[in-house]
Order: sequence, then C-alpha cells, then structure tokens
Amino acid sequence: MEVAAQPKAAPKKIAIGIGLIAAFAVLIFTVPLALGRDIHPMILVSAFILVSVYIVLSFEFLHRSSIALIGAIAIIIAALAFGSIQAEESFEFIVGAIDYNTIGLLLGMMIIVAILAESGVFQWVGIKASKASRGNLWKLMLMLCTFTGVMSMFIDNVTTILLMVPVTVAVFRIFRVSPMPFILAQALASNVGGTATLIGDPPNIMIGSAANIDFNAFIIHMGPTIAVSFVASLFLLKFMFRKELKAQVQNLEQLMKEDERTYLKDRSILKKSLGVLFAIIALFVVHGSLGIEPSIIALGGAGVLLAITRASPERVFREVDWATLIFFTGLFIIVGTAEQVGMIELLSSAALGLTGGDPWLTFIMIIWLSAIASAFIDNIPFTATMIPLIHTLNGSPEIAEAFSDLQFSPLWWALSLGANFGGNGTLIGSSAGIVAAGISEKHGHPISFNRWIRIGFPFMIMTIAIGTVVLAIDIILRV
Repeated sequence: MEVAAQPKAAPKKIAIGIGLIAAFAVLIFTVPLALGRDIHPMILVSAFILVSVYIVLSFEFLHRSSIALIGAIAIIIAALAFGSIQAEESFEFIVGAIDYNTIGLLLGMMIIVAILAESGVFQWVGIKASKASRGNLWKLMLMLCTFTGVMSMFIDNVTTILLMVPVTVAVFRIFRVSPMPFILAQALASNVGGTATLIGDPPNIMIGSAANIDFNAFIIHMGPTIAVSFVASLFLLKFMFRKELKAQVQNLEQLMKEDERTYLKDRSILKKSLGVLFAIIALFVVHGSLGIEPSIIALGGAGVLLAITRASPERVFREVDWATLIFFTGLFIIVGTAEQVGMIELLSSAALGLTGGDPWLTFIMIIWLSAIASAFIDNIPFTATMIPLIHTLNGSPEIAEAFSDLQFSPLWWALSLGANFGGNGTLIGSSAGIVAAGISEKHGHPISFNRWIRIGFPFMIMTIAIGTVVLAIDIILRV
C-alpha cells in the first residue's frame, strides 16, 4: 500500500489551531494560580501537551502518527526535566507504557483481513446486494449498512470501511447516483455495530486490554444494547436520508447482467481465510478460560494464514496500516506519562467532585462526556486518556460498593458506548469516519465537515440517548 502524502492544512486552519493552543496554554497555566491551587508544574505541562495533541489531531496539521510521536517525545523530555522520570529508567518506563496486547491484536487482524481481501469477497457482496435491491435505494442502504455493521463486530471497523466504501462507490457510479449518503450511512453503522464486541472498534480493544475483559463478557454486556441501538439507527438513517433515497437509479439492467461470481478472484484463499477467521473468533470466545491474550490468538492466526495461503509477506505487510500502529504507540506513551505524573488522578478527583461520587451520575456523566468529547476529538486518544481515569474512579468506595455484585464495573461499558457512538458526531470523531471521507473525496465525492455534522451529530445524540437507557436497564437487571 503506497503511503499518500498528508494534505497541507490551509493557513487559516493552522492559525485557528495555533490560537486555540495558545488560549488553552493561558487557561492551563493561569487558572490554577487564580484559584490558589498548588499544582505541580509537570501536571500542567502534561495537560498542555495532551490538549495540544488533541487540537492538532482535530485540525489535521500533521499526520496523526507524526503528532503522536512528537507529543510522546515532548512529554518524556518534560518528565525528565522535572524529575518525574529518572533518565536511567526512561527506556523501561516507555516500554511499560505501551499496551502491546492492543498493538498485537490490531496487527494480527490487519494481516488476516489483507489476505481475505485478495479473494474479492467484498466486491462480491457489493454486487450481490445491489442486484438484490433491484434499484430500491432503501433496501440497498439497509443491506449495505447491516453487512458493514455485522462485519465491524468481527473485523476492525476501519478495515471494514476501507474494503466496503470503494465497492459502494463503484456500484453508484453505475447507478449514476451520488454515493455520499451511503458512504456516510456505512461509516455511522460501522461505529454502532463495532461497539458490540471486543475486536470491533479500536477503543474496545484498548478497554478490554486495560480492564482484562474477555470477548464473551464484552458481547454479553454490550450486545443487547447495541442490537437495540443498531435497529433504531437503521430507521434513523431512513428518515435522515429520505430525500436522497427517492433518487431514480440508472443502468439497472447493466448491473443485473453482472456476474458477481467473477469478482471472487481466488476461492481457495477465501475458504482458508474464512476458516482461520472463524477459528480465531471461536478462540476469542474461550480465551478467558484458556488464559491466552487476544493478541496471541490474532497474531497466531495471521501466521497460520500466511503459511497455508503462501501469500507474499512483503505484499501483505504493505497493506498493514503501520501509521495507525505507530499512532497508538505514541498515545500510550503520552497517556502513560500523564498518569505517572498525577494528571489522571487530578482529573478523577474533579470528576468525583462534579457527581458527588454518586455511581449512577458518574455512569451517565462518562457516557455523555465521552460522546460529546469523542465527536470533536478522535475517540482513540480520548479513550487512551479515559482508561486510567476509569481505573481511579472504580477505586472510589461509593462506586465500588454500588457495583460490587458485577464482574466488571459498568463504567467500562459507559466509556465504550460513549466513545464509540460519540465518534459519529463529526467528521473527525472516529478513524472510520476519517477513512470513509478520505476515500469518498479520492473518488470525487468530498464530504465536508458541515455536511457530516448535519447528519452525524443528531444521529449521535439520538443513538446515545437510546443506548444510555437500554444499557442502564440492562445493568439494573444484572445488579
């Protein structure tokens, strides 16, 4: 996979971003003094670096992997300068801050999907669904969104979007209808569907690894909420795109003559890939009782699939999204350092102060704070910041006592719901959304920030409201 050059940000965009960073710098370094709070300088510096990284990510001045590495270097240098980390222990600290289970799980699944994609199965699905719809755009949206949502439960939703959106563009080029509503709908559906499982969304992978939550527990606790939310989301999409779904398609006869079987380029690879994928999912189901980390299962499956398909490792590895893996690595270092210097503990104290330590108020606050924040900040760095905060909140006597009968604290499910659904709010809220918009623009159908927010933000608010009610009921029934 060729690495595309990062588009240059407009000077106005850069100026606004720098202005926001400067404004937050003033707030971070002066407000504590005005309030008479004695806060260690390294905590303030950590907050400034974290906010600056978020702003640059939102305005896309640099590629996100670049800013994550720059932020990681900056916060480590600051920690060394203030004595928060000793120089001779810095390497061990950095190695310990990186969550290799998350990195390994993502890498393994990327390799598996790269090999599966060579079979042509995703193009086959696109043509098959289009022929089955017989020109009815609502039926086609229903099928594409359902397939994308279900696939996102078992394959990282960014990868699902990478594979499905080009197929959607190709189909609508034949229909001579704008694919934008369908691209948007698939991106929204992928974030909802992916929330159901441990491996569906990157935030879930991070949460599962940090809280030691296995595949079964994730789907048992989040599955019912996501099932209800997903069905509701399909009807929301039908309402929001009611005008676009009335468009008349063209060249339907041409499409009906297409033989979708010709798109299955290698049935042997398809059979072997699906066999390994099903075996991996089965091992995910029992990995808790086996005591094997999900990353080992994913990497092991990737190795087996490379061997039995005799796929060229060089070609497959070119399809791996190394930039995303580096991005995760940098984030883990930034957030790990912020936790080390006490910034996360300070934030948890502030959160408990807002809710008075009430468990259910804290639960609701985390859902909605995560949703609103993840709409404007990529949900991956936000989740990385929130994980140590949730760990600290779970140590609160009131919260620990209220949820003592449950195997896992509901605050983890609140973070998953809020961060994943919240990513639908804006164009920059989730990696899947950014990727979908990028592919759409590449094919001549740019999706503006305003176009996305007019659909995505109301969709996010309504699905979060539904999800909050269903998840709360589910937890009450389990207590």
